[in-house]
Amino acid sequence: MAAPAIPPIRLGLIGTGLAIEKLHWPALCGLADRYVVTAFTDSSAGQCRRFAGYSGVDPALAVAARTALLAREDVDAVLVSVPIPHLYEVARDALAAGKDVFCEKPAGADAEQAAAFLSLAVAHPDRTFMVGENYFYRDDLRYARALLDDGAIGRPHLMAWRHAGQSVPRAGGFTGTPWRQRPRYRGGVHLDFGVHHIAQIRLLCGDIARVHGAVQTANRTIDAPSDLTLNLVFTGGAIGNYTASFPDIPIPPEPNDMRLYGTEGVLVLGGSEAERRVTRSGADATTHTTVFRGSDNGYRAELADFADAVQFGGRPVGSVAQSVANAMVVQRAFDSAERATALTLDPVPGAGPVPLWRPRGSAGLFDGLPGQRSSSTASFAA
Repeated sequence: MAAPAIPPIRLGLIGTGLAIEKLHWPALCGLADRYVVTAFTDSSAGQCRRFAGYSGVDPALAVAARTALLAREDVDAVLVSVPIPHLYEVARDALAAGKDVFCEKPAGADAEQAAAFLSLAVAHPDRTFMVGENYFYRDDLRYARALLDDGAIGRPHLMAWRHAGQSVPRAGGFTGTPWRQRPRYRGGVHLDFGVHHIAQIRLLCGDIARVHGAVQTANRTIDAPSDLTLNLVFTGGAIGNYTASFPDIPIPPEPNDMRLYGTEGVLVLGGSEAERRVTRSGADATTHTTVFRGSDNGYRAELADFADAVQFGGRPVGSVAQSVANAMVVQRAFDSAERATALTLDPVPGAGPVPLWRPRGSAGLFDGLPGQRSSSTASFAA
């Protein structure tokens, strides 16, 4: 006899802005057997109407306030997608109401609030509490991590990554939101967007033991530093440099590739969201490139991981502790810049090395996920 079907998670949305429209709703549409939206709320009634319009969700499911949504018995879990300064208070209230919580990143507007996020998770061990970090779930990054775990480039000893791109307010885009232009959270764009890069670095290179940072302000459209450069020492012994620049002037196209140098080869990660590439080269000057197309950049996978944790138990890869570990690299980087000295990072309780996520019940990396992959081989020998 077939096992009885597990009913979908009855999901409430708190906040229905750009992150829901552009990132989470498309992923939820691909997980219709795992989730059903039973209520939604937003501080903007117009935003609620917009969500109902493009999603097809019954407008009658709109709730005037989050307190009313959290009181509903037909809401098992909530997806919290509100501005960064309000994430903590909403997650706190949802956990207190007995809901499982998937919360947008980062875990905390500063170091003090990051510690409060950790305390929240400890205080609610019976609830699934996850902070979204889609970079932990991206196909290209998980593939690269699997190569590293298999020793494809030997012992990694150096990481080099420079990311630069113009950042100006654009209507209908994330940079157009006023709270991002005048951030009330320490780190500005480097905590909001750059924390994804820290997640990528930690996933591929391991935890960071020491940082030496410097910052510059060179963007007239945001009230926060636009440039951050970090020298890093990893707990595994490797060293690295990460530089991110978000100026307001146009800059020439740059590769923005991340390079990992090992004792037996080099791994290069680059490309655009539409076409990401992982290239591995060896001592024989042969390169193997895998191209990823049609991926949703991990949003579907992270929501699948959350659903698995809610329905089957276990801990999701994107735990609160892992998100705090990402955020604390940014916070210590700004501490280092202010003090003009290198600083150590204390281990975050419950974090440790980022696990490699695989679809539940699968030994493969991509089973059941959208996207296509193709591979090619070449040589750069003279």
